[in-house]
Amino acid sequence: MSSTISTAATDEARSVIDSYTVGDTPRIVGLVYCAVDKSGEIIFSHASGKTGIGCSPMTLDTTFWLASCTKLITSIACMQLVESGALSLDDSDQVETIAPELKAVQVLERAPSGEFRLVPRHRSITLRMLLNNTSGFGYAFEDFNLRDWSRPIGMDDFSGNISDVLHRPLVNQPGTKFQYGVGVDWAGVLVERVSGMDLEQYFHTFILQPLGIERISFYPTAEMKSALAYMHRREKDGSLGVTDHLYRRPLLPSKSEKSRFCMGGAGCFGTPIEYCRIIATLLNDGVSPSTGARLLKSEMVKEMFTDQIPTLPRYCNEYTPTGKPEVANSTPLTPCPDDLTEGWGLSFSLSHSQSATGRAAGSGSWEGVANLFWFADRENGIGGIIASQILPYGDPDMVECSESVEKIIYREIPR
Repeated sequence: MSSTISTAATDEARSVIDSYTVGDTPRIVGLVYCAVDKSGEIIFSHASGKTGIGCSPMTLDTTFWLASCTKLITSIACMQLVESGALSLDDSDQVETIAPELKAVQVLERAPSGEFRLVPRHRSITLRMLLNNTSGFGYAFEDFNLRDWSRPIGMDDFSGNISDVLHRPLVNQPGTKFQYGVGVDWAGVLVERVSGMDLEQYFHTFILQPLGIERISFYPTAEMKSALAYMHRREKDGSLGVTDHLYRRPLLPSKSEKSRFCMGGAGCFGTPIEYCRIIATLLNDGVSPSTGARLLKSEMVKEMFTDQIPTLPRYCNEYTPTGKPEVANSTPLTPCPDDLTEGWGLSFSLSHSQSATGRAAGSGSWEGVANLFWFADRENGIGGIIASQILPYGDPDMVECSESVEKIIYREIPR
């Protein structure tokens, strides 16, 4: 049974979105919002504004860098291989056999004097740790120790270079703390080595093609690149300007597929409306409601949406400063109750309580650094994604717009 949004609500939601993108100096240059239900029906979609300042209109066919929205697809790939028996969530020996580089990785520590040292790990890393962000890996744009240790050369989390992305020390002992990082990129490496395919081939063969998706890729086609949205930067005075793309490497001409690196944590480009096909499949217990293809057994989907860190809740109001303000704002993005917590599934956040917009407790969600936000509410059978290309992450206008539209949609959904 599909959900429906009234004409009045559709018009209201579109009007709200347009209010952010209208005028010579819009609050948001352009964005796309798509919502889907478990039947696979797009219950709301709207493209508003321009692909760049003074450029062509935004459309549902506009290509976005999906950034960390990629993690969900990599997690599905991992769970397919767990389901087939090719991978185990909790076998650290298997992980080190497939990726022997992880045997030697050490933990970065900073002495009170400010000096850095690398110390041995107390335990080995599992696939579950890589997916639930307890492996000990971090991001340089969030972790001050990792950022400072890598200087004066520096470390670019989004260079698309293997040395930058993968070959870094841990910032915590494995299994002791939740910290967002490159664990899912390493999970993608495991998928490649076990399957004998790079992630581009694997995704296309076992996930995207079965769902009828043609415009999600690590290496966009010429047609996709011709529809690419511009990257923008929010200045301190609130103004927006066009800037160079943060993730340039896969957009440049390449003569060889053998040397390409697929960042399983942040590497995909695509259209939000096709990303909704992935969300709808998870809402429908692993079966595509559009094509009938089964990506995962229902118990695998249930495991993905099970809180993996019940003893390490993430306190939503805990202040986390940014290491690179040009990439991300400090969090929380908006104030919330001190006791509000979230969990973590296999590659995405899990809510512990119903949200102000109406999402049920247990809903999954995550985001991309260029201000893209997706959610999947399996209890109510709806999900969606809002996409822009604005830096730094945590843009207040995008967050406000997303929440306003989501409230309108939930107001229409019988629960």
